[in-house]
Amino acid sequence: MNIELIFSNKQSLEKGIKFYLNKKIIKKIPKNKELVNAHIEKAKHNLEFFNLNKEKSKFNDWLIVALYYSLYHTSLALITNKNYSSKNHNATILLLIKEYSITKDEANLINELCINKEDAELYTNLRTDRRDASYATNIKFSKEKIDEYKNKVLDFINKAELILKE
Repeated sequence: MNIELIFSNKQSLEKGIKFYLNKKIIKKIPKNKELVNAHIEKAKHNLEFFNLNKEKSKFNDWLIVALYYSLYHTSLALITNKNYSSKNHNATILLLIKEYSITKDEANLINELCINKEDAELYTNLRTDRRDASYATNIKFSKEKIDEYKNKVLDFINKAELILKE
């Protein structure tokens, strides 16, 4: 997924969302605060697994997977909060960008929380590394890379929880 293109071309974003809506991969759903909370709890559950195992570098691949799914469930909580469900990781990213991002021209919204380009790129990069961690036989992740992802995922979860409290 080309995040730069999506942020620079609103038609690309809308076209992608329309595609997933037509395929019934994205669906409009009724308000469901319990499901929002369940996704946040699952995100925290995955983060707890990460924290319990972070010193065991033999399992760095699984740490990446845990961080990714913590991020993904947080993302699902956010889109559920906007009355959507998604069965696809790319579709979820598109909804996050549409429902929570600001453009450069909307500088007056700078004090509001938003899902920005860097958050979308984190999602995409961690998703790629999660795929490698899950399926490749020779992938090793450094402690530094895992710590970097952990800090970014924690920031994302904290940002999402503040958004969801509004």
